[in-house]
Amino acid sequence: MNSQDLSVFRKLIAQRIAELDEGSDAGRDARSVVELDQQAVGRLSRMDALQNQAMAKAQQTRRDIEKRRLHLALRRMDEGEYGYCDTCGEDLPQGRLRIDPAATLCVSCSRG
Repeated sequence: MNSQDLSVFRKLIAQRIAELDEGSDAGRDARSVVELDQQAVGRLSRMDALQNQAMAKAQQTRRDIEKRRLHLALRRMDEGEYGYCDTCGEDLPQGRLRIDPAATLCVSCSRG
C-alpha cells in the first residue's frame, strides 16, 4: 500500500473516530443516573428509564471498542503493518478496509 492510500485510510479513520466521539457526547445524558420522575406514573416508567440507560451504556461500550480498534489501526500504520492479514500476511483488499478500516484479517482467514 502506498503513502497516498495510507493517507486516505488515515483520514477515513480520523473521520470515524470523530463520529464516534460525537455519538459519545450525544449519549452522555442517556447514560447518566436515572432520576425518579415524580410526574411519571408507576414502576414501568422507572423500568423504561433504566432500560434506556442500559442500552445507552451498551452503545457506549461498542463505541469504545470501535475507537480502540481504530487507534490500533493507526498504530499499525505507524509501524508499517497496516493492510496486511494478521494470520496469513496477505494484503487486505482496499474495499474491505473501506468498509472496516480496522480490519486485521482477510476474508478467508476471518471465516476460520
